[in-house]
Amino acid sequence: MPIKIPDNLPAVKTLQSENIFVMTEHRAVTQDIRPLKILILNLMPKKVETETQLARILGNTPLQVEMELIHTKSHQSKNVTEEHLLAFYKTFDDVKDQKFDGMIITGAPVEHMPFEEVEYWQELCEIMEWSKTHVHSTFHICWGAQAGLYYHFGINKRQLDKKLFGVFPHKVDYKNSILFRGFDDVFFVPHSRHTTVAREDIEAVWPLRILASSPEAGVYAVTTKNGRQIFITGHSEYDAETLDNEYRRDLSQGKPIEKPVNYYENDDETKPPIVSWRAHANLLYSNWLNYFVYQTTPYDIKAVDKEEE
Repeated sequence: MPIKIPDNLPAVKTLQSENIFVMTEHRAVTQDIRPLKILILNLMPKKVETETQLARILGNTPLQVEMELIHTKSHQSKNVTEEHLLAFYKTFDDVKDQKFDGMIITGAPVEHMPFEEVEYWQELCEIMEWSKTHVHSTFHICWGAQAGLYYHFGINKRQLDKKLFGVFPHKVDYKNSILFRGFDDVFFVPHSRHTTVAREDIEAVWPLRILASSPEAGVYAVTTKNGRQIFITGHSEYDAETLDNEYRRDLSQGKPIEKPVNYYENDDETKPPIVSWRAHANLLYSNWLNYFVYQTTPYDIKAVDKEEE
């Protein structure tokens, strides 16, 4: 089934060239089914890149998805035009009276800062609190996951000795997890971060459960008992070239950076990256949409309300 996105969003041409089924708004309103309403709070600086990645992966499922984009009004993005924001993005004020089947909160390049010093922290806290009563299941990514664990459960991030950068093997810790149904015994996930969350801090908090982890990258997936809040520390949605672009950007700026591990063919940065995470990335988002959104969200979206964890 297709993903329904605004007709002129830059992602449309990219996704159509990849044979991702994209439905125009005009076509969608003629179908006698209710699409899943998914809200994306895009905190990444390269918004077009991130929205394309998420649209691609949400569109590769058997469900019709209606994607709504919002950005923070308390932070002025420097890497996207005002015209793009005005054309395709809303603010929280525009959507706070609505309810959504699912929500994605992306990562953000602010992990060196204490949460409270992030320019839009208060606005993000308001959105995360709102999500408890207006969103059926919220999917937090990377720094967004760290922010969510801190806000909702008081679990603070920890600084790493050096940047965790590359593609790492993971395993499923909780074998009965339907979020990881169909996964291989070992699966790969890209990471790019300077901070982490400690297993012991998470295990000390009810109702959190660790679903998957990596010996090198640490805890990867955490959920509340009924899946209304999911926290993913990696970037399964990344394109093939994303880590390469980050690596070369940091090199050009003279920042201390090592080659992303398990990424280039024969560890040779002059050769193309080897994509080892795409299948599991698609399965992760498909499982989330199917089991944690579609299967359990009320048909009358107005009935989405606060539930006990």
